[in-house]
Amino acid sequence: MPNGYISTDRILNKLDEFLGKNDYVSAEKHLLYWYSESKSVDDKKSMLLIKNELMGLYRKLSRKDDALNAVSSSLELVAEMGIENNIGAGTTYLNCATVYKAFAMSEKSLPLFEKTLAIYKKELVPTDKRFGGLYNNMALALVDLKRFDEAYVLYDKAISVMSEAENGELEVAITYLNIASAKESELGAVESEKTVNDFLKKAIFILDNHQNKDGYYAFVCDKCASVFGYFGYFVYEKELNERARRIYEGS
Repeated sequence: MPNGYISTDRILNKLDEFLGKNDYVSAEKHLLYWYSESKSVDDKKSMLLIKNELMGLYRKLSRKDDALNAVSSSLELVAEMGIENNIGAGTTYLNCATVYKAFAMSEKSLPLFEKTLAIYKKELVPTDKRFGGLYNNMALALVDLKRFDEAYVLYDKAISVMSEAENGELEVAITYLNIASAKESELGAVESEKTVNDFLKKAIFILDNHQNKDGYYAFVCDKCASVFGYFGYFVYEKELNERARRIYEGS
C-alpha cells in the first residue's frame, strides 16, 4: 500500500495549462517534479499516471529515448501493481503501443494494441469513445505494415464510435485524414488522388464547422495542418496553423 497520496487532479489541471500554451519545457518540469514527489511517498498509481503523460509528451517532442524509457517504466509499474487486466493497464498499453508506432516500431506495437482491445471489450461499453482512439492508432500501425484491409475495417469502426460520441467529430476528421494517407500508401499518388481529395474535403467540412474553438481544437488543427500541406493544400495548411496560433496565444 502507498504511504502517501498525491492529488492527480491538480497535477493534470496544471499540465493542461502548460500544454494549452505549448509550453512543453514547463510541462516536463512539472511532471518530473510530481513524479519524484509521488515516488517519495510510494504512490504508484500517481507514478503510473505521470509516466503515461510523459510518454505522450516525449512522443510529441520526438524524444525517442526518453519516450521508450517511459514505456519500460510504465510496463514495470503495471506489473508491480498487479493490474495487468484492468482499465488502467489498458490505457497504459495503448500509450506504450502508440510510442512504438510513432518511432517506426509498429510490429512491436500490435501486441500491446491487442492487449488494450481485449481489456476494453471486457471493461467498456461498445460505444465508449476510447474505442475510437484505439481503432485509429491500431489502424495506423497496420498501414505501416501494409495490412490495408484490416486497417480500413478499424478506421470504419473508429468513425462509427466517434460519430456517436459527444464532441467526437474532430476525431472523425482525423480518421478521414488517416484514411487519405492510407489510400495513397496503398494505391500510389496518381491512382488515389480522387479518393484522397474526397476524404480531405470531408475533414475540411468538419474542421470549418466545429463550434468549440478550444485548446483541443487548436491541437487538432496543429496536427492536421501538415497532412493538408503534404497533399498540396498549402493555403489550408496555413489557415489551420493560424487558427491554432490564435487560440494558443489567447490562452
